[in-house]
Amino acid sequence: MKDQACKPAAVRDGDGGGPEHGRTGFFRLIGSGIVTGAADDDPSAIGTYASAGARFGLGILWIAPVLLPMMYVVVYLSAKIGQVYGRGLFACIRDQFPRWVLLPMVTTAFIGNIIEAAADLGGIGAALNLLILLPVPVIVVGAAAIIYGIQYFGSYALIRRIFRWLALILFAYVAAALLAKPDPWEVIRNTLIPGIRFDAGFLSIIVACIGTSLSAYVYTWQSNQEVEEQIAIGRRHLWQRKGATRRDMKRTSRDVLVGMLFSNVILYFIILSTGATLHAAGQTEIETAAQAASALEPLAGEAAKYLFAAGVVGVGFLAVPVMTTGAAYDVVQGMGREGSLHDRPSENKLFYGIIAIVTVLAVAMNFLGFNPMKALVWSGIVQGFSVPPLLLLMMLLTNSRKVVGARTNGRLTNVLGWATTLVTFLCTVALVVTWFV
Repeated sequence: MKDQACKPAAVRDGDGGGPEHGRTGFFRLIGSGIVTGAADDDPSAIGTYASAGARFGLGILWIAPVLLPMMYVVVYLSAKIGQVYGRGLFACIRDQFPRWVLLPMVTTAFIGNIIEAAADLGGIGAALNLLILLPVPVIVVGAAAIIYGIQYFGSYALIRRIFRWLALILFAYVAAALLAKPDPWEVIRNTLIPGIRFDAGFLSIIVACIGTSLSAYVYTWQSNQEVEEQIAIGRRHLWQRKGATRRDMKRTSRDVLVGMLFSNVILYFIILSTGATLHAAGQTEIETAAQAASALEPLAGEAAKYLFAAGVVGVGFLAVPVMTTGAAYDVVQGMGREGSLHDRPSENKLFYGIIAIVTVLAVAMNFLGFNPMKALVWSGIVQGFSVPPLLLLMMLLTNSRKVVGARTNGRLTNVLGWATTLVTFLCTVALVVTWFV
């Protein structure tokens, strides 16, 4: 069996590790990076970054370069677990930790995914409400039905093919920010020099930015997609998926870096565009989708609402299936069961049933009367509190030879990973302290 277990790694060194990796070049690299980055720049992220820019202006631009290495390391670590261990993150946690560790993590991630999916569906509804004169909850029901229908009768790959290039609309924020003509020296100064405040409002936005950039659903999705890629080329047994070559890990590092660079550039320019337009005009609170869309007016004028709606719908349709499927991965793996998007619904009713339940619960939350734009920020705060404990477990797993063999973390990865764990923990603690002081 050991000889067999070594064989797939050697094969992967020849084929590059997955069904798409035989295709090289700019478009394959950018295409896969856009999916990862756009899923991270979901409607919750757009709403959070827009609120940050509107409320604090250019003074919070520094959060983007600070978050970039953190975003990279957490996604890379989750990819490593799936690629080297051969199972998804929560299956790995179940194998390596006692139930008293597993159950709170599964519960927290599951609830966080529902809240994030609900907020993102609400964001899609609010954006489309700019164009369609129907109540937001009604639009949410329609959008959720379309997304689940494609998942059930088609595949996530179909959704990805349809919507990943629509995510390029997010680059409109780059043009809008440049056309708003902010003071270059102020931009540079606020990008390089952090301006930190210790009040509840400021720390809430910081934790929300951390939560929406480092969301737990991204870890789950990334680890399981590494497994799904192996299944797609016939490696359905665990022993076939164990192990990874240096070439595999370099390719993974490159793909993750491209995705996170895309995500971070959009993050930066959403804050810059809203800071240079909304904040500069004295509009420091975003209550509606129309207010958020107005940040694109320097580029699109009266057509800003169409551009905003298209961007939010594009990334929303990419991200919501990631969250609902991620919740299903978490639960079935926590139960010791298997779940794969390569299974037909009739073959794995539990897996697809959980996706349906999460979708219904996310839709139902939109009938509770929450402001959809504010819900986007609050969902990021909720996710922010789940980051430190889950990241701690990931660091322990990726430094364990029992889990990843010879592919334990190098010095730089450990420095970035432990620093990210510490920073996210301190930020959440500081926010809690402000609630009681």
